[in-house]
Amino acid sequence: MKRSSLLPGLCVALASLVVMAASPEDSVPSALVTLAKLHKGSLPKVTIAYGKVEPSAAARLTVTAAVSAEVAAVYVRAGQTIAKGAPLLRLAPSPATAAAYVQAKSAAGVAAQLVARTRQMVGQHLATAQQLADAEKSQADAQAALAALEAQGAAGARNLPAPFDAIVAGVSASPGALVGEGAVLVELMHPEGLVLKAGLVPAEAAAVAPGDAASIVPIGGGDPVAGSVVLRGSIVDASTGLVPLDIALTGNSLMPGETAQARITTGEAEGFVVPHEAILVDDNGDTYVVQIVNTVAKKIPARIIAAAGDEDVVDGALDPSAPLVLAGNHQLEDGMKVRVAEPGGTPTE
Repeated sequence: MKRSSLLPGLCVALASLVVMAASPEDSVPSALVTLAKLHKGSLPKVTIAYGKVEPSAAARLTVTAAVSAEVAAVYVRAGQTIAKGAPLLRLAPSPATAAAYVQAKSAAGVAAQLVARTRQMVGQHLATAQQLADAEKSQADAQAALAALEAQGAAGARNLPAPFDAIVAGVSASPGALVGEGAVLVELMHPEGLVLKAGLVPAEAAAVAPGDAASIVPIGGGDPVAGSVVLRGSIVDASTGLVPLDIALTGNSLMPGETAQARITTGEAEGFVVPHEAILVDDNGDTYVVQIVNTVAKKIPARIIAAAGDEDVVDGALDPSAPLVLAGNHQLEDGMKVRVAEPGGTPTE
């Protein structure tokens, strides 16, 4: 977190100077406050977003049935973590698929016999080279169809393995069920391909760009996780009224479905850096600070342009040479004359 142009112990109160406010009639001091030196510097601009941890599109895989089949067994359930190569389920060919495989195997055998016979006939000048070429093409087609069915599991029951270390997001198949070609069987997600899917109000979205760093903290508490913006939408989602935002997570310490807050750093804000306790709010809801100018309290309008921890960056017509009032500033009125007493010394005008 960048803190440019700031000395260590930013905005630390100056030796706990004591300011005693007195009325123009020099009445008994009525306020005890501390002062701080005014600094110019910068703080990160931070945008807040909330969302849910989900797998990215690249981290999600849907396992489907390659051919019509019967589900012989299911070895996994939703939410389970499995290793690469672990069996997901076992499929056996359906009656229709088994019949198709037998037909394809027979067709491949017939095509091979036809090629052998045609080749012999060519040698006897009873068939042409074109007839042999046609027979060889038919054989190649029949063998390709047979190989495709074998690769899809039509030759017999087989297990479908997990292609990578994964989390089972869902199971759609049940033992004994007949499933058609392309039917969804299992949904997998990669545990290291998670993103925080969040949303931003349109007024704040323009400040966020892909590559911006983010700190993600689970809503239920926990250590922050580093991340970066990978997508900031350019349209407003009609269902939420927010601009979609995807933040890639580092590591896999968060779980899918977990809600979290993201603090996105979008740049640096420069101005006067003041402790948050120096900021006051008037009856109109406007923010201001109090400075001591020639031993007189003066309220200065101050607009907060960034905040980080217990410090704010403000913009306004502040006097860089005038001390800033911290604790007790709410007791001072504009134009109130003050006397400053050095610690251990006597009050001075």
